Amino acid sequence: MKNRFLLFFTLILGWGLPLQALKAQSYHPYQADQKDVIARAYLKPKRIIWSTDTASITNPKVLLEQGNSQAFFENRNVCRIVNKGNERNGLVLDFGKEIHGGIQITTSQSNRVTRKVRIRFGESVSETMSDVIGDGTTGKEGGATNHHAMRDFVVELPGYGTLEVGKSGFRFARIDLIDTDTFVALKEVRAVAYYRDIPYLGSFKSNDTRLNKIWETGAYTVHVNMQDYLWDGIKRDRMVWAGDMHPELMTISSVFGYNEVVPKSLDFVRDNTPLPKWMNGISAYSMWWVIMHHDWYMQHGKLDYLKEQKSYLIPLLDLFTTKVDEAGREKLDGPGMRFLDWPSSENKQGVHAGLQALMVLTFEKGARLARTLGEEKKAQAYTKLAERMRKYVPDANGSKQAASLMSMAGILEARKANNEVIAVGGVKNFSTFYGYYMLQAQAQAEAYQAALENIRKYWGGMLDLGATTFWEDFDLQEAANAAPIDQLVPEGKLDYHRNTGAYCYIGLRRSLCHGWAAGPTPWLTEHVLGIKIMEPGCKTVKIQPNLGDLEWVEGTYPTPSGLISVRHTRLKDGSIKSEIKAPQGIKVIKN
Repeated sequence: MKNRFLLFFTLILGWGLPLQALKAQSYHPYQADQKDVIARAYLKPKRIIWSTDTASITNPKVLLEQGNSQAFFENRNVCRIVNKGNERNGLVLDFGKEIHGGIQITTSQSNRVTRKVRIRFGESVSETMSDVIGDGTTGKEGGATNHHAMRDFVVELPGYGTLEVGKSGFRFARIDLIDTDTFVALKEVRAVAYYRDIPYLGSFKSNDTRLNKIWETGAYTVHVNMQDYLWDGIKRDRMVWAGDMHPELMTISSVFGYNEVVPKSLDFVRDNTPLPKWMNGISAYSMWWVIMHHDWYMQHGKLDYLKEQKSYLIPLLDLFTTKVDEAGREKLDGPGMRFLDWPSSENKQGVHAGLQALMVLTFEKGARLARTLGEEKKAQAYTKLAERMRKYVPDANGSKQAASLMSMAGILEARKANNEVIAVGGVKNFSTFYGYYMLQAQAQAEAYQAALENIRKYWGGMLDLGATTFWEDFDLQEAANAAPIDQLVPEGKLDYHRNTGAYCYIGLRRSLCHGWAAGPTPWLTEHVLGIKIMEPGCKTVKIQPNLGDLEWVEGTYPTPSGLISVRHTRLKDGSIKSEIKAPQGIKVIKN
C-alpha cells in the first residue's frame, strides 16, 4: 500500500500538478457544441382502446401499470401478443394527451430472440388504424404520411431489453407484431414526451370552466411546439413559419414570459431569407416578422436584441416601400405567394384587401421600431406611407380575414367590419389561424360577448371532439356529425380526421396540434383579464377588464419585473370590482 501511494505521489509530481489543483479539476467526457434544452418525461398509457383477437393478446392491462424501462428475467407480468401463422395481432394505446416524442418498449426474457413490430402513431385513433401511407403532400386516400416525421414504421425489438424510438406528434399508438407464427412478450410500453421544462407563469381562471379549458389548451398547444425551434406543428409543419408564429409569440408572452425559442426562431428565418426574398416565400410572412419584433419588444423591452435586427429590418421596410403605387395600393406582385391563410386563399379580392391592411400595420409598427433605433427620418417616411395607404379602402369581399386586418389597421371602422362581415354567420368561415385576428377585431368593436360565444363554440367544438391541443383547421358546421377523435368511428358518424380537409391538410395529413390555433389564450388574457401593454418591457400596463357574461375572472401575467395578478368580480349592481397587484416599477393605468 505504501509503495502504491509513493508511486501515485511521484506521478503527480512528474505531471507538474499540485495536489490541490488536481482536486479542483473536473472531467467532461463530451465537448458538446450545444446543450439540449429539451427535457423528457415518461407517460404510461391511460387505456387500451382496441385490440385484434383478444385470445391472441393476454394480460394487456399490465401495460397500464407504471414502468421503469428495466427488463427482467422472469416471465411474470407481461403482455403477450401471439401470431398464429400469417396473422398480425396488435393493440392501440391512449396516452391521454397529445405529446411530441416517441415510444419506449421493454421486453422480457421470454422473447429470447428479436421481434419485429409495426408502430403507428396517431393524433387520432383513426390515424393509428390507417394502412395507407400518403404521398407526403396530399395524404391521398385519407392516408397519414411520414412527410415531416416518421409515424408509421417497422422496428426490431431486442430479445429482452428496451428500445426507444420515434419523434412525432401523437396521443395514440398502435403496436402490431409482424413476425409470423411467433409471439412477443411486452413488459411495458411508455410514451416519451420531449418538452421545455418551463413554468406556466401566466394563468386564467373564471366561473366558466369551458373558457378555462380553452385557455389552458391553447397554452399547452404552443408549449409542445416549443422544441429546438418554435414549430407550427409537431407531426406536420415542424418548421419555422414566420407568419404562423405571431399567435404563438403572443401566447408565449402571456403564459411563459420571455423564452429564447422566440428570438432563436426569428433569427433563423431572418438568416435563411436574404433580401429581397420573402420569408417562407410569402410576402405577408416578412410583414409578420416586422410585426412580431414590435410586439416582442413591447412585451420584453430588450433593446440590445432589437438593435441586432437593424441591418435587416430597415432594408426590409424600405423594400416594402417599393411595393406601393401612387394611389396607395399594395403591389406585392412578382416572386412569392400572395397569402393570408388557406381558407381565404381563393378569395383574390379578399387577399388583396388583407395585404393592404397588413402593410399599413407593418409600416406603423415598423415606424415605431425605426424611431427606437434612431432612424427618425425613416420612421416619418413609414408613417406617411401608412397614412396614404389607409386612404385606399378595398372591398373585403366577404373575407373575415381581410375585414379583421382592415379593422385592426384603421382602414375599416371596427363596428362596420364586425357587423357587415365578421359577425355574419357566427363562427362560419372562422379559421384556426386568423380566428385570433377576428377576435381582436371584435374586441375593437367592443363585441366582447360575441367574441366569448365564438370562442366557446369554435375552439370549444374541438374540445367536444376530444382535442387536447388545437388543430390546423376546423369547420364547426362540417363537424356536426363527427365522432370524437379518441374512439373508433362508429357506423353513421363522420370520421372528421380522415374524411375532411383541403389544401395542404387533406385527411390524416392534417395536424391536430398547431400553434397558430392558440389565439384565444392571449386574447382572453388581454381582453377579459384586461391586461394591455402600453410601454416596452411592460413599464406601463393598462388594466381594462371585459367580462361579458362572466361573474368573475382572475389570473396572472408575466412581465420582466415579475407577475401581475388581477381578480375582477361583477357586483350586484353590475359594476366590476378589481383587485390588482403589480411589481414595483410597473405603472398601472386602471379602467
